[in-house]
Amino acid sequence: MSVVSCVNVAVPATTANLGPGFDCIGAALTLYNEFKFTRAEEGEFMIKVTGAEAERVSTDESNLLYQGFVKLYQHIEQTPPPVNIEIQLGVPLARGLGSSATAIVGGLVGANILAGKPLSQSQVMDLAIAMEGHPDNVVPALLGGCRLAATGRDNEWEICEIPWNEEVVPVVAIPDFELSTQEARQVLPTQVSRKDTIFNMAHLGLLLRGLETGKGDWLGTALQDRLHQPYRKSLIKGYDAVDSAALAAGAYGMVISGAGPTLLALTDTRHAPDVVTAMATAWQEQGITASVRSLAIDTQGAKTVVSK
Repeated sequence: MSVVSCVNVAVPATTANLGPGFDCIGAALTLYNEFKFTRAEEGEFMIKVTGAEAERVSTDESNLLYQGFVKLYQHIEQTPPPVNIEIQLGVPLARGLGSSATAIVGGLVGANILAGKPLSQSQVMDLAIAMEGHPDNVVPALLGGCRLAATGRDNEWEICEIPWNEEVVPVVAIPDFELSTQEARQVLPTQVSRKDTIFNMAHLGLLLRGLETGKGDWLGTALQDRLHQPYRKSLIKGYDAVDSAALAAGAYGMVISGAGPTLLALTDTRHAPDVVTAMATAWQEQGITASVRSLAIDTQGAKTVVSK
């Protein structure tokens, strides 16, 4: 078997929770981080980062991408080879679009290919979930599409692909401020009522059917949540104004993407341009600059190009 000398890995951004699917559902988006791993001479190690916010990414062994790379080799009980890494950033940092998941998945996938693919995709997925701590971002980042994750009787992961109607358009509004996942988790209550639990169960079920059928009335109802969004929206300046503007422009509903502060609206192809403009304008009126764009669902997940 010939030795792989270089591998390029493109990993999509993700949006998690989708309202009522807290910590269990996520979808891959057509926005990417790209990573290039090249075998180096003995002892060499270099990380080069380009793209927006590149100066904020560590270039030593604390880099999360490199930690994923090392993790796979530790798992197969091998010493990681010397490697030079190039990172092209396309996913904003700390905005609720799964930037850390792209790094974890990219490092594991790149290492697995350089090591000769000793692990299956399922085994790589398990390592990614273990590193991230929950499945909602890393699973769609690796596999693509919209995915629901649940644990089986023996705590193994069962992953279910959720059909996403092509008429349902995700619009992301990415503000120019950050919100750490830790801060967003600290505002959550430690206990929830039975009433709120049942509310979310019903709305998650309706969400799955709404995404599959593209039925706007169902999606408008289904995107409501009582487990995390009522507490987190206070951390996002202008949330209510952006929500009202999106709905008025034709969105089915709006949710917090992941832990935020990016906001995600679902709409149809006809209304998508108006929703983009409305969300950007609403935040601008709050004194906040935001990058707002309509995307699509990435159906492939992590993609690789190999050089011998």
